[in-house]
Amino acid sequence: MKVIAFYLPQFHRTKENDRWWGEGFTEWTNVKSSKPLFKGHNQPRMPLDDNYYDLDLDFDRTVDWQISLAHKYGVHGFCFYHYWFKNGKKILERPVEKFLADKTKNINFCICWANEPWTRTWSGKAKEIIMPQEYGDKEEWEKHFYYLLPFFQDNRYIYHDNKPMLIIYRPELIKELDAMIDCWNKLAKKECLEGIYIVSQGSTYGTTKNTSNKVDAYILYEPGHTQAEFSVFRTNLFKDFIMNSKLFCNVEGQKLKSAVGSLIKSENPKIRTTFFDYDVFWKHILDRKLDSDNLILGAFCDWDNSPRRRNRGARIFSGATPQKFKKYMIQLFRKAEQESNYDMVFINAWNEWSEGTYLEPDTKNGYGYLEAVKEALDAYLSGRI
Repeated sequence: MKVIAFYLPQFHRTKENDRWWGEGFTEWTNVKSSKPLFKGHNQPRMPLDDNYYDLDLDFDRTVDWQISLAHKYGVHGFCFYHYWFKNGKKILERPVEKFLADKTKNINFCICWANEPWTRTWSGKAKEIIMPQEYGDKEEWEKHFYYLLPFFQDNRYIYHDNKPMLIIYRPELIKELDAMIDCWNKLAKKECLEGIYIVSQGSTYGTTKNTSNKVDAYILYEPGHTQAEFSVFRTNLFKDFIMNSKLFCNVEGQKLKSAVGSLIKSENPKIRTTFFDYDVFWKHILDRKLDSDNLILGAFCDWDNSPRRRNRGARIFSGATPQKFKKYMIQLFRKAEQESNYDMVFINAWNEWSEGTYLEPDTKNGYGYLEAVKEALDAYLSGRI
């Protein structure tokens, strides 16, 4: 079973982030400045040993350390986020390009094109676009393909069905998606590849059914996919769920009910936060019937994006622990073996610190989530519960 972790490269300065968010901004800026929103809120979250690494200035030490941890705890590879905009404009590309150039960085990897426009969502201005996303025509697609080709040709790159896997965050946003994929496959064969295995990250409920027949597979990206499913169900059934829910959450002394773990809102107007139950989400992930043969299972460690959102619509999970994560991962590996056509699971994430979902060690849990992955893999392979 292959465990692949999504990997965020925004731990170094860029001129764009300096301009948009302030000089010296990196992902750590949000992490360090986070404040607890209520009594018992686990913020700010801090990396173990104050390891606020820099993926540009301290690239070698940091990535060697990350790879060493991945090997030790059973992570098969990283899925690096890739940011490509009109006319070949790239952002946050330096760490991944350095990784490609250094063949001693011995870990499997693939690329996920995060193809959304950038907005000021973090500051409550979701409609204000700071970096538009346009997909261009054949000339643009060819330029993008030939940028990615050296990655595809690298012997560390992850393949499926003899093709390099390219994940696209939201392919449904691309109007000319079919033509673009056809172009890429034609170029791939010209360059002696069998084609490209296109995978949707599957972050939006319903996109596994209506994106394009050119998309080969869909990751059930979590917890977003389950949250979107609950949102659909809640539209018509919210009143019934809210009356019969067995789930309760205590925030600043307020007892709050949820609709099957999908919605709990604080009555404190200063806290515009939605709370979710970790166990309810995982139960749904494990019980979900796979209604297609091209679905790749997804997992998440935890979630709390209040460092990014503050009190502007943050989403926070309650009940997450490494011990629970281990138990659920064992079951997910078995589900993948029995119900999926793919011997892989994508975890959200290796280092999404501002969203509270990361495998890297922190001051609260130490190496707990990494140990959970290793122990879950060992238990799955040995047939133990």
